[in-house]
Amino acid sequence: MAERRIAGGTIQVDHQDGLVRARGVRYGTARRFAAAEPPASGSGVRDATQPGPACPQRPSRLGWVTGDALAGLTTNENCLVLTVTAPADAHRLPVMVWFHGGAYVAGSGESAKYDPGALARAGNVVVVNVSYRLGIFGYLAPPGAGEDNLGLRDQILALRWVHDNIAAFGGDAANVTAFGQSAGAHSVWSLMLADEAEGLFHRAILQSAPLELDEGRDEMARVMGSAMATTLAGADPAEVSVEQLLAAEGAAVAAAQGFGLLGGLAFAPRLGRGPLPAPADVPDAIAAAAGRIELLIGYTKDDAAPFVAMDPRVARLNRVPVLGRLAVRAGSKAITKQAFSGPAERLAQAWRSHGGRVGTYRFDWTPANSPLGACHCMELPFLFGSPQAWADAPMLGPQRAIDPQLSAEMRTRWAQFAHDGVESLPEPELRFG
Repeated sequence: MAERRIAGGTIQVDHQDGLVRARGVRYGTARRFAAAEPPASGSGVRDATQPGPACPQRPSRLGWVTGDALAGLTTNENCLVLTVTAPADAHRLPVMVWFHGGAYVAGSGESAKYDPGALARAGNVVVVNVSYRLGIFGYLAPPGAGEDNLGLRDQILALRWVHDNIAAFGGDAANVTAFGQSAGAHSVWSLMLADEAEGLFHRAILQSAPLELDEGRDEMARVMGSAMATTLAGADPAEVSVEQLLAAEGAAVAAAQGFGLLGGLAFAPRLGRGPLPAPADVPDAIAAAAGRIELLIGYTKDDAAPFVAMDPRVARLNRVPVLGRLAVRAGSKAITKQAFSGPAERLAQAWRSHGGRVGTYRFDWTPANSPLGACHCMELPFLFGSPQAWADAPMLGPQRAIDPQLSAEMRTRWAQFAHDGVESLPEPELRFG
């Protein structure tokens, strides 16, 4: 065991296998539907050797793809925690801040599936895993009852914690890469646009970010809010139980399904509400961000496959020999282009047009006998966790095999980018698998 002094007091951390880990460190406290604040200082030594809680949530719709991301974790509204993993001899190392995915309604930075030990050790980087408020708690405050974009505000507070405290773990606050996958990548994109996050990170990696899903979000939020109010039947959302709020969240998600592709990401930060710019100001915000943030952006070859597979119409198509399956593959390819690869390519081009430095990647590796191909989340076991942590992930196929050489290559490229940016990559367009 060892200790580290951070703002607000001293914490006890793990020191083993060449790594220092501070787990479940509280970076903020908040009342329900209120903006978070830094935690109060305390006396004595606080324990930071156990994982913190996950935020309250309903079961993940992609559990059948990734396995259980919350195994071994408790849930609690007081979930504004982060975990730091650093080489024991770290000194002014690059910092990588991870924002997990889960459609803004599921997941946790404390998940064993996101254990960054191998990345920190092999890449010689300090990694910070962040948890933030989800779903109805973070992205659908009742009218007049709280502030908008609370989950995004949580993330900004976490980045401020990193800026103020990461030197205690050998990290360099002047060299921070924010990275995330799916909703986590969308979070990083939002942070790139937010003035309040300016200067808190310097590079960004967007993995399978569902970009360009903003138009109509205000109207969808209105319909979702109405569904929430109906479910709560006049009860004060600030006073009801967590279970009641999660039931209201389910009703809100159901109401969002009438909005097509947008409803697939029912909860998300909303433009034009603090701390994000209005839609008309986004082009200027992109131009400004391109001048100060280096970008690596990409997707998996079959990103949309799990979402297509969940459509009840697909089961009927799959029963049609040959032509049915061909139609499903064509639909998956089209939605991957619409929701993931197309927006990623357009953002990369916009970055270049404003003089920004940008690299791209595509993840193609496909496990044997897996019907989902190189699907959404497929790159995650190659960056994080262990084969044991991902042994329950059906997306990896019957053998649950993870190519160790490809895993080492991907961790190397991510760490290279964190150390020295786009110019350190072997080529500006990476392919994995």
